[in-house]
Amino acid sequence: MSGRKIIHIDMDAFFAAIEARDFPEYRHRPIIVGGQPHARGVVSTCNYEARQYGIHSAMSSTTAYRLCPQAIFIKPRISVYREASEIIRQVFARYTPLFEPLSLDEAYLDVSDTDLCQGSATLIAQKIKKEITEQTQLIASAGVSYNKFLAKIASDMDKPDGLYLITPAQASAFIETLNVNQFHGVGKATYQKMLGLNIQTGNDLKRYSKIELQQHFGKAGLHYYNICRGIDLRPVNPNRQSKSVGTETTFKEDILDKTLVLNHLEQLFQKALMRLQEKKLQANTLTIKIKYHNFIQITRSRTLSSTINHNKAILPILKSLLADTNIGQQKIRLLGVSLSSLSSPQSRRVY
Repeated sequence: MSGRKIIHIDMDAFFAAIEARDFPEYRHRPIIVGGQPHARGVVSTCNYEARQYGIHSAMSSTTAYRLCPQAIFIKPRISVYREASEIIRQVFARYTPLFEPLSLDEAYLDVSDTDLCQGSATLIAQKIKKEITEQTQLIASAGVSYNKFLAKIASDMDKPDGLYLITPAQASAFIETLNVNQFHGVGKATYQKMLGLNIQTGNDLKRYSKIELQQHFGKAGLHYYNICRGIDLRPVNPNRQSKSVGTETTFKEDILDKTLVLNHLEQLFQKALMRLQEKKLQANTLTIKIKYHNFIQITRSRTLSSTINHNKAILPILKSLLADTNIGQQKIRLLGVSLSSLSSPQSRRVY
């Protein structure tokens, strides 16, 4: 396990950084890429100047505008972002064939068996960062460790322009002091549940047995048991294919209002659609997920004869999916939207 050398590369504010690169007049100003402020839409990404105002991805554009009205709102240019991403992937391929893109701006690399840079994953990460900047004028952060879990956490440690190493010898002490809300795979709802069990750090999590964690968290309990011990055997898979693309949100306070539910679903749909475009995929099936206040969860799906790649006509479909639910009668703690029945773009009729 500890013989592996994994790098996680994460581009810093990727979409916004490209806009600042291509339009110098935007530099050092708050940039928000996503929906327009006076229309329904969400923030896809924003630069660090905008983040100082509390803006973050998946926030509604209306809220972002209220927090920072002087920000520059830019409609995503997916084809430009994809072009930059392709250049970055060509850089990866020069160092290892084992790289797994997660999105346009993020990837895992397995450099365990390379002789480049005397076999040093840290030196390889430095060279990759340098080459990405030379090729694209963009900045990447890198995390280096012996598994995916730790490499991903490491890439977040010193952003922007970070490079952080977690060795096998450092892993146990590092994880023990880490807040569990920094663990990949621990969302808002799981974090709140963990706090209710007095689990706030990796060390707290380690006190629970495998059986106890499975009782509290189901199948995910085994994952939590392993990662707090630095165990993550997932391979870097260069041929990973998506079965669905989606996103969800857990509310701090349960919601009941039908209009609010619909607004959130529209925003989640737009975010899922953008992820679909990033992956150069198209979908025919739309699924909504609803988790009520009592943790009962339902899904509703609609498969269309044509591809879902435009959002103008999505509102009536969402309304029809909601018709067979308890919306407006039961409070909701979580909403999700996913797109499936995926395929590569072909000459098909547009919905």
